[in-house]
Amino acid sequence: MIVFDTVRRYMEYKGYDVNYVSNFTDVDDKIIAKAIEEGVSAEEISKRYIAECKKDMADMNVKPATTHPLATQEIDGMIDMIQTLIEKGFAYEVNLQSGFRSIQVSGENQKEDPLDFVLWKPKKDGEPFWVSPWGEGRPGWHIECSVMSKKYLGEEIDIHAGGEDLVFPHHENEIA
Repeated sequence: MIVFDTVRRYMEYKGYDVNYVSNFTDVDDKIIAKAIEEGVSAEEISKRYIAECKKDMADMNVKPATTHPLATQEIDGMIDMIQTLIEKGFAYEVNLQSGFRSIQVSGENQKEDPLDFVLWKPKKDGEPFWVSPWGEGRPGWHIECSVMSKKYLGEEIDIHAGGEDLVFPHHENEIA
């Protein structure tokens, strides 16, 4: 975040109008696992770590982003984007367990290609969920960032940054 802040400040110094978006993925497998471990909600875990992150960034004089969207506030957009991907033939549905459907550009046993990834995960007991055309569940990680990027940055992005550890699979799948 310090590197991104430095680039942002340089661009602003050079006179560019910077729309710096830094989202928070506030629901994912690691958050859910931590919530179960502590016996609290995933929302409580997310809020705690987001507050800690914002405090750490402020303590290091990192400027807040123009926008800090939360994945859980963009679920409708994710459902819309998944539906569009299905309609265009870029995603497909598979049944992962009786009564549930998962939207994939991946699945586990039923993948059409080993590189496919899950766009909508069926809910499991004790996990947060949202209602979608494919049943109760939650979005896959990669679709979350795609939707927030498109909503807050538009169809074209000048600079997309993230940790090197996210190049594969996250950034590649997000681009796909």
